[in-house]
Amino acid sequence: MKEKKKHLLDLKNSELSQFISDGGFPKFRTNQILSWMFDHKITSPEKMKNIPKNLANALNESFDTFMPEITQRSDSKDGASKLLLKTAAGQYIESVILRYDGRTSLCVSSQVGCKLACGFCQTGKLGFVRNLSTSEILSQFLIASEIVSKEDRKISHVVFMGMGEPLLNENSIHLTLERLVSKETGFGLKWKNVTVSTSGIAPAISRLAGLPVKSQLAISLHAANNELRTELMPINRKYPLEKLRESLVDFHEKTGQTITIEYILIKDLNHQKKHGKELANFLKGIPAKINLIAFNKHPGLPYERPDEESMATFKERMIRHGFTTTLRISLGLESSAACGQLAAKTQDKLTEKPKRLSLFSS
Repeated sequence: MKEKKKHLLDLKNSELSQFISDGGFPKFRTNQILSWMFDHKITSPEKMKNIPKNLANALNESFDTFMPEITQRSDSKDGASKLLLKTAAGQYIESVILRYDGRTSLCVSSQVGCKLACGFCQTGKLGFVRNLSTSEILSQFLIASEIVSKEDRKISHVVFMGMGEPLLNENSIHLTLERLVSKETGFGLKWKNVTVSTSGIAPAISRLAGLPVKSQLAISLHAANNELRTELMPINRKYPLEKLRESLVDFHEKTGQTITIEYILIKDLNHQKKHGKELANFLKGIPAKINLIAFNKHPGLPYERPDEESMATFKERMIRHGFTTTLRISLGLESSAACGQLAAKTQDKLTEKPKRLSLFSS
């Protein structure tokens, strides 16, 4: 059986340097290749103009340079574009470009499907297939960058809020973060513009804090009592609020950073006065800002969005508790690209319940 080639984007700097050395090529070729990939966003060796043909051939023979295929693009009037991407293995993932005044964000997926089965999220209904590699995550960035470059824009922000739980794919995520924010051997994004959103994998949060490369941390919380949070997020059984809080304290002590708390507002479930008190008590002593998100209704889920007055009341309640609090209305609702709606579906399937088989090409 032929051994699968490693992707060029999956190589650590030391691995690329070793390849250059073993091939008898001058050391400076390593930096040239890295410059093509990260400064010029070119991953095809034959397009690296100052690379000799014999080196380009050697790279093609030794490494994979496949880029996922855009099988469908869905654009919303509010500036969101959802990309349905087909991987080399024939599985589907989704990325979302979010255009705002003054910035352009990209929501990337970290897994094919998701094993956490959060009650408010369509991705969890698909089940889990596999982790994405660093190259598959970075490919989402490269594809989106090419799209927005034609609009005289650049991807300025990256959020790990697409399909999957990023902190259950630590190896790929850690190298991806290094590639996104490194100025010397990466894309050079500001670390403050790169956010890892997690459902609360407590030990991995502490490991994230210890990385040499920084990123923002967002916690998908949605309830601050164990009974309700477990109902919404089964991962709370393994990492209940007490353990999660310990990891957040540890993260802040190691990094000094403010933590973003994501809190989806669900009608009649988690936005009453008592829920505000529970949230304030949970966050006591932790520098945090609260991002309230209106629930986005989608097929197969029983929940509803609260009315505008109820959401505004909860926002004001948290502000009175002393927290910087915003209420976000998600972009991309019309193309099923908003928070919790990613399920690797084609445009004609948006009104259907997500199915595991939809992750695979037919």
